[in-house]
Order: sequence, then structure tokens, then C-alpha cells
Amino acid sequence: MILEMKVPSPGESITEVEIAEWLVADGDYVEKDQAIAEVDSDKATLELPAEASGTITLKAEVGDAVAVGAVVCLIDTAAEKPSGDSDAKPESTGDEGSGDKDVEKELSKEHKETPNKKDSEKAPNPDQKTYASGAASPAAKKVLAEKNMSASDVRGTGKDGRITKDDAVKATPSMGTPTGGNRGVSRSRLSMLRRKVAERLVASKNETAMLTTFNEVDMTAIFKLREEYKETFKSKHGVGLGFMSFFTLAAVRALKEYPAVNSMIDGQEMVSYDFCDISIAVSGPRGLMVPVIRNAENLSFRGVENEVKRLAIRARDGELTVDEMTGGTFTISNGGVFGSMMSTPIINPPQSAILGMHNIVERPVAIDGHVEIRPIMYLAVSYDHRIIDGKESVGFLVAIKEALENPTELLMDNDVKRALEL
Repeated sequence: MILEMKVPSPGESITEVEIAEWLVADGDYVEKDQAIAEVDSDKATLELPAEASGTITLKAEVGDAVAVGAVVCLIDTAAEKPSGDSDAKPESTGDEGSGDKDVEKELSKEHKETPNKKDSEKAPNPDQKTYASGAASPAAKKVLAEKNMSASDVRGTGKDGRITKDDAVKATPSMGTPTGGNRGVSRSRLSMLRRKVAERLVASKNETAMLTTFNEVDMTAIFKLREEYKETFKSKHGVGLGFMSFFTLAAVRALKEYPAVNSMIDGQEMVSYDFCDISIAVSGPRGLMVPVIRNAENLSFRGVENEVKRLAIRARDGELTVDEMTGGTFTISNGGVFGSMMSTPIINPPQSAILGMHNIVERPVAIDGHVEIRPIMYLAVSYDHRIIDGKESVGFLVAIKEALENPTELLMDNDVKRALEL
């Protein structure tokens, strides 16, 4: 029986996928539920499992765009599973077609040994080089040495091609001539996911009135809390107390205070949300992924850290689903893990704002009239000015700054152990 395997629907609104990689070869025997291909949609990369055991016949090439519901391969379920090396191809004896090959060899040999009469009658090359060709005179050598140039870079105009002093004086060092190093160029097709990300980023720049406001936050209070409680937190909850839980809960607090930032434009209407689905931008094996922490307003520090860890592992392993990356209301992007000091993050449409975190650097700051060294992070909020005014965007970022600089009072209700569930 021949089974037709069709492309399943990866999610709502997705009409086609792209074959990213075949994990099997044409004619291989596959087991039921074995991963046979990786397919890219415009939102995620998914594995395609075999629907039955049998011999597979591929019907699409890597890079092909295939409509949802189209046949991508055939599986012959009547085929028997090969045992041992019985399916190995017999080695060639070397006798097949040897007569033809011998004839070709002899003809080739005869062709090489019999010179072409026309070639033999060609006149000698008038530009034939002599021992003097390309040789520099003593005076020319001195000039070239001062210019740090080689004689091979200069064309001689003297007798028999000798390089004269005048040739060396007039010679100009090449500024763009290849020097023998590797100058290879490669070209590869962008995945469907990467193309979709590019399309959305360009649309975000072109279709929103995007502005960015900046501020800085003193991370001293968070450093002290993590230093005091991180080991206890990890031993009890099995997950580290990172920075992301502080930033997520600070963003939730600020979103409640400035609801316009937790809104989107739909045509001529503004859609506001009474929940906070926080998208976390992470780098996956196939590019930027933005999984969503659902209802972050209901999560504790432990809840946020567990969810960040779960989503990060799934992104790393390429297991994120479309649903896990759809529907965020606000995004946090942490460029600081790559060493970024400052950036203007691009809004993740259709959202209206994004928070950019950056690296933490010890800087001298004025504290009560004295200069102290403090761990400082620059923050950036890019926002859509069509629905978020400058006053709201600045106030929103200041609210985040205040919460991060005073987390015990504003994020933990003055009870650290209760907030960390210790």
C-alpha cells in the first residue's frame, strides 16, 4: 500500500511551509513516528514525523515551498525492513564497460601524442620574455623599497622589459588589488522563518511612528538581593534567580500604570488588554525567536524564572510551537547578553512597544554629592507614537527604573522571603 504523506497545518493562518531539511534519503526505510524532515513556516521550524513504516519516496526538494495539504512524500508500507547488509550494493568488479574505457584511453593518448599541425606551425610569441623582463635596475630597486613595493607590481618600459628608475618613480601602490588571500563568496537561501522576520521588521519600521526613549538603572539593589538569596532560591526551586524575573515583573507593574503601552492599533481602533503576555526575544538555532510568557501578571519570581527556562530550552532545541510565539502584548529584548551597551530595539508588530536591556557596566555616578562606582544598565523603550505619547513612554520607563532600583518595596511588598517563596 502506498501512503501519501501530506503537509499538516502548523497553525491558523499558515498556508504553506518550506522544506528546510530532509532527515532521510530517497529510498530509505523509515519507522513510524521517525522524524523525516524539518519544515519552516513563517513562525516556527517543525519536525515532520513518518505516519507509517516503509520505504520512502521524496516528492519535494530542500527549499521548496509546499502548500499545507500537499503531498511531500510517499511511503510504501508493504516494503519489508532490510536486515543486516542485505541491501548493500555489490562492489563493482571493474570489468563492466572496460572495453569502452580502454578505447577512450587510447584515443585520448593518441590525441595528446599527435600534435595539431596548425599549432605546430604557429609563429613564436613576439612578447616572449627574456632574463631582463621584470628586472629592476639598482636605482629602481631603491625607489621600490622606499615605497614598500615589489618589482612584480610594476611594468618595465626599458629594454627587454627592464624596470627603470622612471618606472619605479611613477609606480603607484595598489590599494585594492587582491593579495592572494581567500576571497570566496557563498550564497544561501534564507529560511522562510528568517524571511518572515525580515518582512515583519521592515513593516514595523515603515508602518509605525517609532521613537525610542532611554534611561539608566542602578542595579545595586538587585545585585544585593541575588547575592543573598540566589543559592537558597536555586536549591528550593531548582532554577536560578536571574535578572529576567525582575525585569518582567517591573514591566508588568509599569504596564498596569500605563495601559496605552499594553495596547495595539487595529485599523482605526485601539485595542487594550487587561492581561500581560510578555514576549521574550531569544536567539535560537534558526534565528530570532520570541516565545510568550502568558499572564505574567499572575506569576511570582519563581513562576517567571521557570517559564523563562522552559521557553529558552525549547527555543534552543528548536521545539517551540506557533502557539508559544503568538499573541504577546509587550516584548523584552536582552541584547546585554551579547555585550550590547545601547541599542534602539524594533517594535514587534502588532505590539506598540518593546523594552531593550543592555550590558551592566560599573560606572562612576553621583550619590548624595559623592562619586561612587555602581553597576549601571542602560534601558531603551521603543514605542509607536501613534498611540503612545512621549509623556507616557517616558513615565513608563521611569516606572520600570523605579521598580528595579527599589525592588524590595515595589516588587516584593517589603517581604523578600515571601516574594521568593523561601
